[in-house]
Amino acid sequence: MKSTEEVHVLTPSRPSHQTSMAPIRTHLRIMRRVSPCVTLLCLLLVGYGWMDIAARRTGDGSEEWGYVEVRPKAHMFWWFYGSPNRVEDPSKPWPVVLWLQGGPGASGVGIGNFEEIGPLDTYLKPRESTWLQKADLLFVDNPVGTGYSFVEDSKLFVKTDEEAATDLCTLLMEIFNRNETLQKSPLYIVAESYGGKYAVTLALSVLKATEAGKLKLQLGGVALGDSWISPEDFVFSWAPLLKDVSRLDDNGVKKCDSVTEKIRQQLRSGQYTEATASWSELEGLISTISNSVDFYNFLLDSGMDPVSMEAGELTPGVSMKRYARYLSYLKTSASNAGDLDTLMNGSVKKKLQIIPANFTWGEQSDSVFSSLQGDFMKPRIEEVDELLAKGVNVTIYNGQLDLICATKGTEAWVEKLKWEGLETFLSMERTPLYCGTESATKGFKRSYKNLHFYWILGAGHFVPVDQPCVSLDMVTAITQSPAST
Repeated sequence: MKSTEEVHVLTPSRPSHQTSMAPIRTHLRIMRRVSPCVTLLCLLLVGYGWMDIAARRTGDGSEEWGYVEVRPKAHMFWWFYGSPNRVEDPSKPWPVVLWLQGGPGASGVGIGNFEEIGPLDTYLKPRESTWLQKADLLFVDNPVGTGYSFVEDSKLFVKTDEEAATDLCTLLMEIFNRNETLQKSPLYIVAESYGGKYAVTLALSVLKATEAGKLKLQLGGVALGDSWISPEDFVFSWAPLLKDVSRLDDNGVKKCDSVTEKIRQQLRSGQYTEATASWSELEGLISTISNSVDFYNFLLDSGMDPVSMEAGELTPGVSMKRYARYLSYLKTSASNAGDLDTLMNGSVKKKLQIIPANFTWGEQSDSVFSSLQGDFMKPRIEEVDELLAKGVNVTIYNGQLDLICATKGTEAWVEKLKWEGLETFLSMERTPLYCGTESATKGFKRSYKNLHFYWILGAGHFVPVDQPCVSLDMVTAITQSPAST
């Protein structure tokens, strides 16, 4: 894993006469106000050696991408794909899926797009299970500093989920308010991992902005995939789960219990940064005593040397390496996966034409993670409750084999909801899920009113990768896509 801490604070190379950064920022603001035809022009700022443009698109209009200056000197990159399967049905409007990656600091434009649900894989071959069959897709590198997104000043990294939601809402205003076709399409915010915390805070921001008339958008629903909604419930699920699957014994559980109890006390007293450090300590402990279980699929070995962390020391790089190592496993275990770094810094960057020339894309940003360390362990259960109370469709899905966001932990935080329909929801029988002509059980589903839960069997943290068929069926149901099944 390459370090990305430096490259996402971008200071373009200055010519000898020290040209000011002001023309770049002014140009970005001007380009957002001009017509779509003008934004397709290729404007080159010779003094900085990189293409600066609000938006570009392919010749057939099926793809569009660009930067939005969500705050002065803070630039967020987005990439939109229009589905070739679009169906015009007044009773079932065509949906748009906004994919939010986790991390925090992982690139949705790279990972979610090319490794999970986008139209092409990392060898640029068509993906048979792409969600583009059922909906338009919008990928963003969020928060700023992630993937192709960048800031011109390190002070501009977001420090809270709410700040990330504000930036995302600004981006959606730029994209949706100028496009009447998109305004007719309900937006479904689908998130993975830490992206779930972004999703619920964004959804509430979207509702507030639409009610105020600032954002022209229909919110269709929120889907939380293996999402870090309640960190406390997840860390308390790790040791019992690993004991059940023989990766820990009683002695190991006791060692974990002392750290998890410390995390509980830190959270109770509002010591969120300290709790993040203790979380990191617990991950290191489990890695050591389990002989490096993979946090993204507990049936796997991570393949890394046992790592122990000192108490109270935040070292997010270790967790990022685990994340990258699991992605590497996916690459080596699938014949349709190439090197993502090479792709994003090579042919994709060349195609897009607007990525700064001296910029290096990375899978995950160390700086983004560190900036959010004070919010990392904060729960977002209340936000889920608020969405349910407002009548927003909320879908929760979890991979059976995930550890970092284990199903046991997800079920625990769901039971803490204060939603009026919870008791009935929990009492209902589950429906088995199948895929195609296969008779094997692929999962289970439970629904009541606007809350839906999918248990996906045989999947780890990255559900669309491990179970693409049932995932595609699931997104069809979530979005009520008019595309034929």
